[in-house]
Amino acid sequence: MESTTSKKTHKCNAPNCEKEGKLRCPNCVKLGIKDKSYFCGKECFQSYWKEHRKIHEDYEPIDDGFPYTGKLRRYKVTPRRPVPDSIEKPDYANDPEGISACEEAVGNSKEIPVFTEEEIEKMRVAGKLGRLVLDTIHKAVAAGVTTDELDIVCHECCIENDCYPSPLNYYKFPKSVCTSVNEVICHGIPDMRPLQNGDILNCDVTIFHHGFHADLNETYLVGDVNKKGKHLVKAAYECLQKAIAICKPGTKYHEIGDLIDEYITGEKLSVVRTYTGHGVGKLFHTTPNIPHYKNNKAFGVMKPGHIFTIEPMINEGDWKDVTWTDNWTAVTADGKRSAQFEHTLLITEDGCEVLTARNENSPPLEIFK
Repeated sequence: MESTTSKKTHKCNAPNCEKEGKLRCPNCVKLGIKDKSYFCGKECFQSYWKEHRKIHEDYEPIDDGFPYTGKLRRYKVTPRRPVPDSIEKPDYANDPEGISACEEAVGNSKEIPVFTEEEIEKMRVAGKLGRLVLDTIHKAVAAGVTTDELDIVCHECCIENDCYPSPLNYYKFPKSVCTSVNEVICHGIPDMRPLQNGDILNCDVTIFHHGFHADLNETYLVGDVNKKGKHLVKAAYECLQKAIAICKPGTKYHEIGDLIDEYITGEKLSVVRTYTGHGVGKLFHTTPNIPHYKNNKAFGVMKPGHIFTIEPMINEGDWKDVTWTDNWTAVTADGKRSAQFEHTLLITEDGCEVLTARNENSPPLEIFK
């Protein structure tokens, strides 16, 4: 067993023992288990071992025989968390299949919604709340923390601020936030894997507040990330900033992909083609569809009142992706890392407004420290 010199005191994990836990289970240390790992000594540890070892199962990877492309594996996913009846919910929240009838009704329409001034004000509020939730998650990111714990932070922050976490039950997605680690491109499901020193982590937040969704995400460095990882994350950040800079009335939506692809190719990285930016507001996903790669077929021209996301997913290696057996987690086909940043944008009369912008209370991004 490993001794601990931590200033924080821990109670022995054995039942009916009130002594201070001064030793840690070595398997818990290896798996990243924190508070449940302490014992007063070897006698308590050995007497409680048969029960204690069951805890390890929750923190071990699932062996499902899938041909994983990188080192990451699936871990246990805890049950879906409830949302109080007092919180206004999107149409899919209680649907058994998580189907959004409103989105299905839009179908393949190419009509881009134009928001009224009243709707824009509601989107501004939603954007600020989305920012609050993401910043709250960011503050909790650290090595040893599980993405399931980050999901709890997201869920509780949403409820405290009268928001519904949009991903929850959206086409049966089981959690309140998407957490995408290392080679995961997007739609990672929060689970019991503790974050490790050197990981990169994307947290994708969408909130639903009084009838409107706001969508944003950022990629964080966990501890000491190597030079290539920092380069990847910074390039993902910079290409979004460059794309935002050209957003104004008259810009064609296909130009976003041309600009991003040119910049990313110059950085010797690649742009994912399977997933795109999208319109957002009364619906989680709607028109316009915004690819992030060159020579795309995006239709439409930006006009005042348009609201949409740009969210380029940038890979270290090839742009191709593979989906895990959970039917959500998209990973790079070559197992190399992926990074992403996203904002919800409003086209104004003379430019664009970032509705999910960082503010003076936002924790600094690690790539700029």
